[in-house]
Amino acid sequence: MSKENMKRNIVEKKNTTSPNPRSNKEKPSSTQSLISKHLKKVYPVGIHKTSSLLSLSSLSLTLSHNSNDSFTDSSPTLEQTISSALQLIITPTPSRREQPVAKTTSNHVNNLDPINCEDQGLRRCNWITKNSDKLYVEFHDECWGVPVYDDNQLFELLSLCGMLMNYNWTEILKRKNLVREAFCGFEPNIVAKMGEEDIMEIASNKDMMLGESRVRSIVENAKCILKIAKTHGSFSGYMWGSVNYKPTINRCRHPRNVPLRTPKAEAISKDLLKHGFRLVGPVIVYSFMQAAGISIDHLVDCFRFSECVNLAERPWRHV
Repeated sequence: MSKENMKRNIVEKKNTTSPNPRSNKEKPSSTQSLISKHLKKVYPVGIHKTSSLLSLSSLSLTLSHNSNDSFTDSSPTLEQTISSALQLIITPTPSRREQPVAKTTSNHVNNLDPINCEDQGLRRCNWITKNSDKLYVEFHDECWGVPVYDDNQLFELLSLCGMLMNYNWTEILKRKNLVREAFCGFEPNIVAKMGEEDIMEIASNKDMMLGESRVRSIVENAKCILKIAKTHGSFSGYMWGSVNYKPTINRCRHPRNVPLRTPKAEAISKDLLKHGFRLVGPVIVYSFMQAAGISIDHLVDCFRFSECVNLAERPWRHV
């Protein structure tokens, strides 16, 4: 045998016994081909960089909930598991544009919680909650903080604020119409003339729940208002004159910033006591100033703040 034939036989034996490792790397297994074929449809970028089956474990464990087979099982089971996982991924889902937009129906608008006015694009002071009584909410929205210039209305608010010693605003507002009727619309001339029988009749009314001393205080305050009206022209002129006819606008952002009493309220309280008024402590006087719009304490993010400020910035209009 020639030397060339011998070399040729040796080379052929080496080729048959030890395959080229580079060729093995270049030929992917059938399982890898299956994965790449399907996954390229979903993840066309960079999926070919991973050749290990273990890198897909999170994919199969997350999506194939009904399969307990591992990647070490036989090839048919592995292929079925991956196919089911890929089927879940490939299944088209409606895009964001295709999803129907929820339209607000008329029933939804009618069923809006009147307390939660954020649904209507409005915000109230934080002490108005979903559990607040409707009367209290209406009082906040329509009366509290609105400048008042009428003597009868000021007399009524001063009397109602005096009840805050024993009741809250909700309880007071529920009895407001009864109290107004009992005191003849808080007309100072009429209330000041109430006698002993009138006082006892109002005090014995269980629906109003006003003690005798409180009823007497309201009658005495009516007499004091008539005296002030003679010297200052009106009770309204006296009250607004104490603040230079300009409401105090407090720009509070949190309920904790709203004061219970102020130096101005203390000064007015002392002067009212000198004129013979009763139940007019600094806290009650400041509550009266808030309710009558002499001091505006709506929080700045409350929708009523700007409305009351606009009213307050108008020229003083005494009637």
